[in-house]
Amino acid sequence: MEKEFWHGRWANNRIGFHTLEVNENLKESWQKLAARRGDQVFVPLCGKSLDVLWLLEQGHEIVGVELSSVAVEALFEENGIGIRRKTIGPLGVYQAPGLTIYCGDFFNLTRTMLGRTAIVYDRGSLVALPSEMRHRYAQHLQFLLPSRCRILLITLEYEQTEMSGPPFAVHLNEIQMLYGNGYTVECLAHRDILDAESHFKKRGLTALNEVVHLLTPIDSGLQMANKANR
Repeated sequence: MEKEFWHGRWANNRIGFHTLEVNENLKESWQKLAARRGDQVFVPLCGKSLDVLWLLEQGHEIVGVELSSVAVEALFEENGIGIRRKTIGPLGVYQAPGLTIYCGDFFNLTRTMLGRTAIVYDRGSLVALPSEMRHRYAQHLQFLLPSRCRILLITLEYEQTEMSGPPFAVHLNEIQMLYGNGYTVECLAHRDILDAESHFKKRGLTALNEVVHLLTPIDSGLQMANKANR
């Protein structure tokens, strides 16, 4: 989506995508990652999500990126977190102990900013982007990440012709197309959420599933050995 679209949504408080609870799939799936305290977790397009605070409470160092300064400032102010501000190039940087949020365009992030990332938690990023932007997003994300970084990806599955996004439907075949060259894709959970998200019924959906995927980097040495043995 164009930047002005998201700026407008936040400026006009049209943020139905923001939930007042931590995502249940995050809490249920996180233990399966065997993340260590102190691991750096990257949350793209984080908004003012309470998921960020939950991850912080688990003892992780959190790095996020969000386009809207309205959202970033709300994340800190609504939760009583003091802010230190600075700028790095085109990005604003909002910081507190264990928490760094870059404010600006995701595509302005550099490898240095994410060089210690162990896990990516993507709940609201890939599904927020139309199909023509998802390929570019996935390419840049993989460019930014360390080689052994895992991705916990939460997507929505529904019939795209029944509703225009965002959020957009992202099915397994597309995830494999976007990430399959570098990652194995494992489904951790598949949940029918249409009744819980009844506003989507009003938009025309007849089925809606939230799906949790774990993307694990393929060992490059193993890949080379397999190729040599063919």
